[in-house]
Amino acid sequence: MCTGKCARCVGLSLITLSLVCIVANALLLVPNGQTSWTNTNQLSLQVWLMGGFIGGGLMVLCPGIAAVRAGGKGCCGAGCCGNRCRMLRSVFSSAFGVLGAIYCLSVSGAGLRNGPKCLMNGKWDYHFEDTAGAYLLNGTVWDRCQEPPRVVAWNVTLFSLLVAASCLEIVLCGIQLVNATIGVFCGDCRKKQDATH
Repeated sequence: MCTGKCARCVGLSLITLSLVCIVANALLLVPNGQTSWTNTNQLSLQVWLMGGFIGGGLMVLCPGIAAVRAGGKGCCGAGCCGNRCRMLRSVFSSAFGVLGAIYCLSVSGAGLRNGPKCLMNGKWDYHFEDTAGAYLLNGTVWDRCQEPPRVVAWNVTLFSLLVAASCLEIVLCGIQLVNATIGVFCGDCRKKQDATH
């Protein structure tokens, strides 16, 4: 596969994953889809760190767009550089995207391990923090959180989605990093007649 076509495929995948992360983080701000729990004392720190919005979202959206542009035709118009300028930009953007995805993975993993902040026995706290993530395998304790209702299932689902998406983002940014580096040194393998269409 040509470096340009590969860059477009990877870029479109990164854009999709970054939008998934942004939506998942937005949903974490409204447990159960209710806005009555948006007090800073009632949501966990990992929700407010915005790992999905900043890290897996915006910091990966930029490399996704850069990769799609690197897969486009031409560089600074029709020239002999064969898209190498855009590929070079994509190398740096992909490294930036890896950092963003690692941030999202770290924050989401901590969110899964610590569990949500919820009301239990009249106290707002991280009641599952001491279980070191064991609460994830014991669904019977999830209902102990009185408010927000079903917050454990909500957080587990969305943080798991963020973990999976950020792992894919790390892999795809790594692929694009290698692909763009090859594109910088070797150029695009597309024939000249393809570049005129």
